[in-house]
Amino acid sequence: MKGTNYVIKPNIPYRIASLLVAILFLGINHSFAGNTGDGHPDSAILPVKSRNLLKEAGYQQSAIDKKIAQTYDQLFHGPNRIYFEVGDSMAYISDLKNHDVRTEGLSYGMMIAVQMNKKDVFDRIWRFSKHYLQHQTGPRKGYFAWSFNPKTMKRNSEGSASDGELYYVTTLLFASNRWGNDTGINYYADARKILDAMWKKDGTGNIYNLINVKHKLISFVPEGGGYHWTDPSYNVPAFFEVWAQYAHDGHAQFYRDCADSARVFLHRACNPKTGLNADYTNFDGTPHSTPWMPAAFRYDSWRVPMNIAMDYVWFGKDKKWQEAYAEKFQNFLRSRGINSFKDQFNPDGSKPEYILPAGGFQKLRHSLGLVATAATASLITVNEDKNSLDFVRALWNAKLEPYSDGYFDPYYDGLMYLFSLMHLSGEYRIITPQTANQ
Repeated sequence: MKGTNYVIKPNIPYRIASLLVAILFLGINHSFAGNTGDGHPDSAILPVKSRNLLKEAGYQQSAIDKKIAQTYDQLFHGPNRIYFEVGDSMAYISDLKNHDVRTEGLSYGMMIAVQMNKKDVFDRIWRFSKHYLQHQTGPRKGYFAWSFNPKTMKRNSEGSASDGELYYVTTLLFASNRWGNDTGINYYADARKILDAMWKKDGTGNIYNLINVKHKLISFVPEGGGYHWTDPSYNVPAFFEVWAQYAHDGHAQFYRDCADSARVFLHRACNPKTGLNADYTNFDGTPHSTPWMPAAFRYDSWRVPMNIAMDYVWFGKDKKWQEAYAEKFQNFLRSRGINSFKDQFNPDGSKPEYILPAGGFQKLRHSLGLVATAATASLITVNEDKNSLDFVRALWNAKLEPYSDGYFDPYYDGLMYLFSLMHLSGEYRIITPQTANQ
């Protein structure tokens, strides 16, 4: 609901020694990672050696570190910041253009904080989320109100957007791995509270599981008719793999199945010629229009290439399709001008009749958010084609600043920009207990 305005040849001895070290390393890491707790030790997550595509593109590490730090500071501390502290122990992320606080942004802030090892920021946002947005009673108990007004300090909506809970659980599991559960917040227990509540939702009071259990795909919203269709950008296979490894709630195989279902779903949802997908779709991947928006590739859809790239790097279980997808997607945007492609399309690549407004503007533009997420697809395509570094360089040269007409979105453009810089620098990773200790 992002754009929605509210509504070398080594010698033999060396090779033998290297092999022995590798075997020892793998054995050690498997012993640390353990198994999923359901008899699947082969699914244990090993630390991922992420590529630094920014460095591969020729940028110095000092410059990369500086750019990421400056972007973080701009979003969290600068004059146009989206992060605001509340009292001594809480904070929120605000969608400034829509004048509200969303579980989307809050959970994104938590993901940035846990990836960058900023415990105080993480804890503040999580305390705010629990205190103001999490339902403590009733049919929605354990879920979160998706939108909140920071001026009135009241909820704009009681309902949930399923991606908020998806990110909350994943970030809490990462926080548990990184910081443990005895430093003031039991992150694992809080993640389980959401998951255990989710499994109790059976339609009573019109509230359901976050995941449509029949299709094994995440719902758009876990209530009413929204349970029966989805948002492709909510389908993040990598996160379900993380749940299968670290949730230990007895549903590991189901979560692995959800990861596989999400991959197959994305095959159907993404246009075979352009790679574009509609913001909202039915579970068969066909576009789903709503009363507030005809189906098209818009703001939510920008996240899909980033999610696919993350799954490719972290787990690599669908590489053949993902490589074909990323090539088609980038080639389509390249055909529209790498420095000029617009931000909304029909899935076939044509211009949509309806342009979704944002922040009081209703126009197509060359948006930083899409420039950023399109660049992450180079984590896939650059394996075969070094020319795809053109997207990485385009992102490097882009700036988070007002557009020529005055429109400025440090919230969505800014978060996508920072996420993409983290991915492309290899600093957006699976956080395992052993990598945290390292």
